[in-house]
Amino acid sequence: MMRPLRRMGLCDRLLRGAARRGLLAVITAWLALITGPVALAQTGANPIVVQAVSSGIRGGAEVVRIVLNQPVTALPQVFSTQSPARLSIDLAGVGNGLGRTSVELGEGNARSVRLVETGERLRLVVNLRQAVPYMLQWQDRTLLVVLEGAAGVSGQAPLAPASVRDIDFRRTADGAGRVVVSLAPGQTAADVRQQGKGLLVEFPRASLPEPLRRRLDVSDFGTPVQSVASSQVGDRVNVYVEPRGTWEHIAYQADDKFVLEVRATRADPNKLSAGPGYTGEKLTLNFQSIDVRSALQVIADFTNFNVVTSDTVSGTIMLRLKDVPWDQALDIIMQSKGLGMRRSGNVLWIAPRDELSAREQVELEARKKLSDLEPLRTQPFQLNYTKADDVARSLAGQAGGAGVSAAGAGQAVRILSSRGSVMADARTNQLFVTDIPSKLEEVQLLISRIDIPVRQVLIEARIVEADDSFGRALGVRLGGSDLRGLRSGVPGYPVAGDTRIVPGGNLSAVGYQTSQIPAAGTLPFNDSTFVNLPANTSNFGGASPATFALSLFSATANRFLNLELSALEATGRGKIVSSPRVVTADQEKATVAQGEELPYQAATSSGATNVQFRKAALRLDVQPQITPEGNVILDVDVSKDSVGRATTAGFAIDTKQVKTKVLVENGGTVVIGGIYTQVEKEELNKVPLLGDLPFVGHLFQNKARVANKTELLVFITPKIISDRPEGR
Repeated sequence: MMRPLRRMGLCDRLLRGAARRGLLAVITAWLALITGPVALAQTGANPIVVQAVSSGIRGGAEVVRIVLNQPVTALPQVFSTQSPARLSIDLAGVGNGLGRTSVELGEGNARSVRLVETGERLRLVVNLRQAVPYMLQWQDRTLLVVLEGAAGVSGQAPLAPASVRDIDFRRTADGAGRVVVSLAPGQTAADVRQQGKGLLVEFPRASLPEPLRRRLDVSDFGTPVQSVASSQVGDRVNVYVEPRGTWEHIAYQADDKFVLEVRATRADPNKLSAGPGYTGEKLTLNFQSIDVRSALQVIADFTNFNVVTSDTVSGTIMLRLKDVPWDQALDIIMQSKGLGMRRSGNVLWIAPRDELSAREQVELEARKKLSDLEPLRTQPFQLNYTKADDVARSLAGQAGGAGVSAAGAGQAVRILSSRGSVMADARTNQLFVTDIPSKLEEVQLLISRIDIPVRQVLIEARIVEADDSFGRALGVRLGGSDLRGLRSGVPGYPVAGDTRIVPGGNLSAVGYQTSQIPAAGTLPFNDSTFVNLPANTSNFGGASPATFALSLFSATANRFLNLELSALEATGRGKIVSSPRVVTADQEKATVAQGEELPYQAATSSGATNVQFRKAALRLDVQPQITPEGNVILDVDVSKDSVGRATTAGFAIDTKQVKTKVLVENGGTVVIGGIYTQVEKEELNKVPLLGDLPFVGHLFQNKARVANKTELLVFITPKIISDRPEGR
């Protein structure tokens, strides 16, 4: 028994050492309180003091005026916080000459100014209602703090939109991820909020250079942050930070640096130290046999935790631990004795696990009985954007409501208690919920999350069709006539051929003689055309070629040679631009179409026919989804049908369609599809053998050359419609 007593003496020495350290701290503070005024008197009062603090509106901006008794030229050190919204201004070598530490300013954004003297400087804390951009400037002996102003001070230019100069990522010593945003002068305020599974930092009225619009993969740094994506959304700069696991964050701004730190949180609320594993201060314990309650008391003295031990904790334990974190030592003791722990602030309640479980079960049963006996209350809820009927079905656990279904079962989860009820009024869009107060609070929280306006997206598609065509055709027709048997070959007739035979524009006019043969159309013979290869213009859209005809005749032999040349060169260029656009809510499908319906005959089951219609229209079907970082996922189907060639069954339909799913940044344009067609064709028709003769062979052939190019491109542009007024 002597060894345990000696160990208890060690505990007493620890307690007495802690008491001596506490007494020394009290004495030091007392001496500082007594000697403070004396030291101040020895060094002399600060020659520069604040004489007045006021606020007002000047040039469309709120201005906080801090008046000193002497002019100061150097700008003070300043930093801001987002929650709560504050500006902290440090003035070196300045004292407080107001006689009070707080000044109320009025009803503007600046509520009050608090003055705190620390050593050789004076800190002025400007309490704001919301974080806004600000600017500092000296005017003689007055420091001007301009808040959210459109105009400057003393005729200066308006505040220009601040720009983001750089976005950097670092890993801190404790494993946290730190996002550092460098801002241009102008002090842009930032809005930090949780969006989806990550954090969205929004800088209003700011610009982001093109090289900084990117996504950084920082998963290799070993921090909770996996990626940092920055983008320009209208007049705002968005920085989306995507962490993993359980985490917490802190954001602050100092001068031109905005810092966002994300660190992992402990998953167990009863864990005694922050961070993964055991991180407590190390200690050494060496006990051959010590009572468990005494061992717990030693650890409590070492950590300054208040420990409440159950009466059922008993037994002894042998400990030999060297340089072990104290939280790990406590965990070892509790595991070896089957103990559990519950923490409330800096108080630890330690008891056997069975006792803790039984106590918690009793508390839960008592809470359930209390909810069964607690009086019911009825509370109305006014809904603005969500239908009351949908929310009522969700609260009651009915299918088809706006609530979340059970995983894999397709069954809605009931939110109200077994005694609760809900009634929806469709006329006023109100809910009347009757339940216990704790459930009413849950309903209030749920409604505040789901009764919000849905973001909208403007989707614009552009369908561009370009056509470039070129064609060239050349042909020939060659024929002849022999009239010797009709005139000169018959006795009694004069010799054929005179000057009244003239060349005509086609073959049918050749050989007509006014006074020597019957009228045209009554000749007992036909012109002989032995080469008929005119210009082929079937690929030129039905254009007619130009022709040139020539007749060669012999007055003595009464013979004719007829020649006709035909040629055509056609060039065409065209462009058709179609631009359907539609506005729809997030994750809601929208359709816009324009066109015509073509009738056609269709057979019925009875054998008769009826008239049906088929559409030839320009159509846009799209369903957008807004991502947390501000991009848009589009499930889009674009089609452009037009009337084609005529057939025996009716007109054909020329179809062009693109159906895809694509991710596009807000306001960006992407080509989601395209078709490029090029046709080059050459044709040569000729008479065998004769068409191959040099020079003369051209009279026995025709040629055609066609070169057509068509191109179809489909562009898509989504734009998120902001629900905020301009300039905010």
